[in-house]
Amino acid sequence: MPDTDDTVDRDDPNDHEEYQAVDDTGDPIAVDDEADPRNEPVGPRIGPNGREVVVPLRLYKTVTALSTLAAVVTYLVGFVLVDAATLQVSVVRRLIVFALDSVGIGLAADTLTALLAIAGVGSILLGTAVYVLGTRFRAQGMGKPQEDSNEG
Repeated sequence: MPDTDDTVDRDDPNDHEEYQAVDDTGDPIAVDDEADPRNEPVGPRIGPNGREVVVPLRLYKTVTALSTLAAVVTYLVGFVLVDAATLQVSVVRRLIVFALDSVGIGLAADTLTALLAIAGVGSILLGTAVYVLGTRFRAQGMGKPQEDSNEG
């Protein structure tokens, strides 16, 4: 019985129909269908929603998951820092004051409030930028306008 997990050479005229062609990542690809969205070339381009980067599906999943995780973490850190800036009895603020005092750095309450607020808002903005950049990626075949569609 032949092994069906082997990759199929697209240029081989002796290929048999019973084998499914796969790419380097193991995802199936269409051998003869040029209109198949999985055959779309990868790389940066200008799309209907602005600049975008077409990548293989596995890379798309990785970029999407990691950028969303990074955005959520930086949002959370940002809001915790803003909370520590506005709430004088915050546990985070107390820990920061204790850490600064233990290394010999003494800050006035107003200065610490301003630094925490700036760091918090900066973290929220960083999370926003990471998320926006992560949404510029799309997998092959995603987001292509349909010819029969009446969408505008």
